[in-house]
Amino acid sequence: MTARLLEFVAAMTRLASEGPHAEAQLLERAAPLMRALVAQDDWLPEAMTASHPQYYQQHLLYGDPLDRFSLVSFVWGPGQKTPVHDHTVWGIIGMLRDAECGQRYARSADGRLVAQGDEVTLRPGDLDIVSPEVGDIHVVRNAFDDRVSISIHLYGGNIGRIARHVFVPQTGEIKAFVSGYSNALVPNLWARDKA
Repeated sequence: MTARLLEFVAAMTRLASEGPHAEAQLLERAAPLMRALVAQDDWLPEAMTASHPQYYQQHLLYGDPLDRFSLVSFVWGPGQKTPVHDHTVWGIIGMLRDAECGQRYARSADGRLVAQGDEVTLRPGDLDIVSPEVGDIHVVRNAFDDRVSISIHLYGGNIGRIARHVFVPQTGEIKAFVSGYSNALVPNLWARDKA
């Protein structure tokens, strides 16, 4: 079951090892890897699908030892959502199971946060990209109030250790945070599948 995940990690490690890429080029080359990963829903370890009744879960699947990228399973319990937040690094979001909705925000000329465009719904196989260069402030929610949804996130750094921001659009308040991870252990990518 972990073979698909190991293949993704190996391909992403090769891409990251090729040397510095312009962000647009890296995203262009990483997007097909993510699309292939979320095209099949048969590889995510069961422990990384666990929801929590109150909080969405952020399970680390793989963290590059040089902090060039991380891969995370986001498990959205029924009706769960994030606050408005940023990432400070690039990211590719791939929908694996059911659906999530995202609303982007941008700063107006006077510094306020305003919704940008319509809310977008991701369904299995769909991708979205965030980045400080193209916009990385958004709010995300489970599209369903009666079931769990799961998305897979690839980030240009170890997102669980990166200082980011939560925004309160109504007041303009900004709070710093570091998200951490919900899981204590990561998947063993080198375990042999039981036949």
